[in-house]
Amino acid sequence: MDPNGATLPRFAPGHSGGARSRAIGVLGIVLLVVVLAFRSLRRVVVAGDSMAPTLLDGDRLLALARPWGIPARPAVGDIVAVTDPRRPDRVLVKRVASVEWPDGTVVVLGDSPDASTDSRHFGAVPIGTVIGRVVHRYGPPGRSGPVDRTTEYHRA
Repeated sequence: MDPNGATLPRFAPGHSGGARSRAIGVLGIVLLVVVLAFRSLRRVVVAGDSMAPTLLDGDRLLALARPWGIPARPAVGDIVAVTDPRRPDRVLVKRVASVEWPDGTVVVLGDSPDASTDSRHFGAVPIGTVIGRVVHRYGPPGRSGPVDRTTEYHRA
């Protein structure tokens, strides 16, 4: 052995010495997932009765968005948070009635037509204005829980 050279520790046969590096790798992946989830969640509060009885005035929601500005891919029946085309500083919560992929637009309607200002008033909106799909109601107490994706939604 060279007294001026560095040596690496020897491990028992079959021991790679990588347990610590694997733990660091797993921790890095967990942190990445947490950061993506945090960046992908938007909080929205329902104001009004346009989505009654599904959602009520004062319901607090989490909308799952795609990270880094990638447009959402809404499906018919999804409840989405969408930028109001008349006032971009305002967010609406509506149900997707139809998606026109060639045109890049989506028709959004409230569940309570008499109380809703929606695509019947302002037309289809660009898919890029969909902030995210509503996935969870976190308040008020007693009304919290998942907001399921409706796969068989049909407007009469």
